[in-house]
Amino acid sequence: MTEIGASSTEFSIPLPEASQRDASREIRLAWAAMTDVGRRRAANEDSFIAAPPIFAIADGMGGHLAGDRASAAVVSRLAEARSGDFLEPEAIEEALELATDDIEVISDGSELGVGTTVTGAVLTMHEGIPHFAIFNIGDSRVYRFERNELVQVTVDHSLVEQLVQAGVITRAQAHNHPEGNVITRAVGFRSQPTPDFWLLPLKPGLRLLICSDGLTGELEDERIRLNLSAGLSAQETASALVDAALAAGGRDNVSVIVVDVVAAPAGDADDTVPRATHRVL
Repeated sequence: MTEIGASSTEFSIPLPEASQRDASREIRLAWAAMTDVGRRRAANEDSFIAAPPIFAIADGMGGHLAGDRASAAVVSRLAEARSGDFLEPEAIEEALELATDDIEVISDGSELGVGTTVTGAVLTMHEGIPHFAIFNIGDSRVYRFERNELVQVTVDHSLVEQLVQAGVITRAQAHNHPEGNVITRAVGFRSQPTPDFWLLPLKPGLRLLICSDGLTGELEDERIRLNLSAGLSAQETASALVDAALAAGGRDNVSVIVVDVVAAPAGDADDTVPRATHRVL
């Protein structure tokens, strides 16, 4: 388990070329990140980074702590990619390629291979307007919560998601499907990392939830929505979500990042959420 960054009750970021006296030309965020080993695992193989401009969770796989090292490699490379208040999505791709090389070294001698999921959000400027570039590889997720509505932004790279899209099983059946842990894309396992991206403009009141499947495997979306709608702070909400997952069984490591947009300049931009699995940038 590797944790990079710390929770913040409010953090101001000036927009490029903005006057420091022009409050409308800045964004203000609050966020909280939490992880727990769960009730049944001996080690925590989740890692996270919660340090602007990047918020991300990686859920490692590989056993014998190799998964821990794989997830650590991803968040460490993402941390190294931070070069300003905003980043281009290409910087995420480059960091994941470097992490893939690191994981190849870690997996030397492993018959099963080593890898990790990764999902998150990076602050980026698009056509002069601040956005989150949401990215994903695997079955960890990013949700958008706004106006009491919860929307899953990312699309799982998993066998059960393929079955749902094909109409073979329902979304409800997918929640407890016996092959729910089979993913179709990852960072590592001797393959090229291929993240999907979505653009989401920053708006006051927008809340993001970034989480590993240790949360979504225990809580259905409606239970998650109720926690996000309770009017609690990012820190209180993150803690409540982790506690709820543990109370529901805690069968896996559980990690969450809650990011609140406290203030953002007025803008007129459309988002690219939700979309079928493909690149949109």
